[in-house]
Amino acid sequence: MQIGYYPGCSQEGTAKEYDKSLREVLKVLDVDPTEINDWSCCGATSAHVTSHKLSLALSARNLALAEKQGLKEIFAPCAACYNRLLTSKNELQEHPEQKYEIETIIEEKINNIPEIYNIVNFFQKIGKDKIAEKKKIDLKNFKAACYYGCLLVRPSGINSDDSEQPNSMEEIVKATGAQTIDWNFKLECCGAAHSIARQDIVVDLSKKILDDAIKHGANVIVVACPMCHSNLDMRQQNIKSKFSDFKEIPVLYLSEILGLALGFDKKQLGIDTHFIEFNLPVRNDVQEVSA
Repeated sequence: MQIGYYPGCSQEGTAKEYDKSLREVLKVLDVDPTEINDWSCCGATSAHVTSHKLSLALSARNLALAEKQGLKEIFAPCAACYNRLLTSKNELQEHPEQKYEIETIIEEKINNIPEIYNIVNFFQKIGKDKIAEKKKIDLKNFKAACYYGCLLVRPSGINSDDSEQPNSMEEIVKATGAQTIDWNFKLECCGAAHSIARQDIVVDLSKKILDDAIKHGANVIVVACPMCHSNLDMRQQNIKSKFSDFKEIPVLYLSEILGLALGFDKKQLGIDTHFIEFNLPVRNDVQEVSA
């Protein structure tokens, strides 16, 4: 299977392990990702709160480049990138006069905007049966809290998943043999880009998410967003310094938990670069991937 790939800034910077694990997993699943030539930032997070026109133009340029490259489908593993690309696609299709203005700004015509997938519905497209078929290790002792965050299944109405009660990530995770839990905070915001300017907000919001996952029996949190991973993984050390009884919990990208089931080790997937050590109390059937 061939598909267009929009990595976005995070995949080549703060979330290199996300890109690394994703590429390893896609090889095993017989997917050939074709990177969009000369792609540029989609504008998340600053552009769309600074200038609506700028936010549309940045995303539109990438969509135009994908179309010029002949890509009919693209996927964006970053939830913020996906949200911006999907929102821009919808606005360009719904408002012809705005589309004309944006085409003038970017000096590119946009005729057939590619279909856009996030990482979860792209794995749905590949199929959970294929994931289960390629699985080498059953992760049946994993109790995963699937965390969507505030962007992955929004905007409501143009996203393919339920924006209030999504379960698509759970279905993919279950293909690894892992259990998934029901919990209350899977759509709550982690604080997003406040991580630098208002660390106190991020620590408070992230702690509530982590506490609820642990309260409902999770021993791992699965995410599909670089910013969510950064906050939930990195800020646990800040939380621990303020709350001595806080219990740490590992945070994995969806591609990483799939990679473990497909037989890759922690270093191959970049899990060894996380702040919170991945060292789940597992039995022999998954000992190979937790060593």
